[in-house]
Amino acid sequence: GDSRNGSYERTIRSQFGELHISVPRDRNGAFKQKTVPEYTRRTDALEQTVIHLYSHGVTTGEIADIIEKMYGCYYSRATVSNITDVMTDLVEKFHNRPIKDKYAVIYCDATYLHLRRDTVEPEALHVILGITPDGHKEVLDYGLYPTESAMNYREMLENLRDRGLKQALLFVSDGLNGLQSAISEVFPKS
Repeated sequence: GDSRNGSYERTIRSQFGELHISVPRDRNGAFKQKTVPEYTRRTDALEQTVIHLYSHGVTTGEIADIIEKMYGCYYSRATVSNITDVMTDLVEKFHNRPIKDKYAVIYCDATYLHLRRDTVEPEALHVILGITPDGHKEVLDYGLYPTESAMNYREMLENLRDRGLKQALLFVSDGLNGLQSAISEVFPKS
């Protein structure tokens, strides 16, 4: 009773080019194939490539051109934008996740990265790293600003406090002017 139902064609864009597959039809709805999830039109490998390129500052138009030249698959700028929105959501979740209430040591430092916006300019990537009382390290937060500033750290520390940080025993930094007073205002007992 559930045979000779035919099949339907699907084109999958993959790192190996376009794959044309036939998916068997199932009259009873009992068959669940595992090879290609329902409604899938591209593989994770291509999506990861798009996200990787986007995270390195390549524009959506350039990514679409690169994917077409490398894999022979045409991605519109809108498709590339939709894929990169996944990364944006993950970054947003990272910056809003709850954190532990106590850290033994918190490191605050920045490094300059050359970023391309209209021109290529160095910008300060502020990183706050925490070490738990049992010795585990984790990146608590990071932020990209035009220059390293105590006000930027203050904003980030207030965000950490709002996300659950109550106590930090020791802060370690490179002596940035104003950072000590910013820490004292947000975490006066540290």
